[in-house]
Amino acid sequence: MAEKEKLRIDKYLWAIRLFKTRTLASDACKAGRVKLSGQNIKASHEVKLNEVYSVSKGPERKVIMVTGLLEMRVDAKTAINYYEDKTPVEDRQGFQAMSQAPQLRRDRGTGRPTKRDRRDIDDLQQDFFEKNTEGEHKDEEH
Repeated sequence: MAEKEKLRIDKYLWAIRLFKTRTLASDACKAGRVKLSGQNIKASHEVKLNEVYSVSKGPERKVIMVTGLLEMRVDAKTAINYYEDKTPVEDRQGFQAMSQAPQLRRDRGTGRPTKRDRRDIDDLQQDFFEKNTEGEHKDEEH
């Protein structure tokens, strides 16, 4: 599509579809969630080819390398051609595990949990977390 020599980071992040609006991309830069070599950058930072940016979006963290400059927002299939995802596998799996964790909820109108309900909930949570951390804490058992 349209390529340009000078391009702001907020506009680039919006164009490759990392942020829904340019304002959100700009706010992320102001909040220090967009970094270049570990340093916070401003929304007006000029994007250059082969630069590697770290972008935090909520609990998700992405590391991207610029492979092409994109001025206008395009569809997702085309946008993939303008950056390379360098996010470590551990970070991707951690984010997926968080989204797949069981969500505890009670039916609307059932009121507050009784002491018995509370104990059952605590036991359920404790069993879930113990199963997920068994490999890490085997040496600590008495």
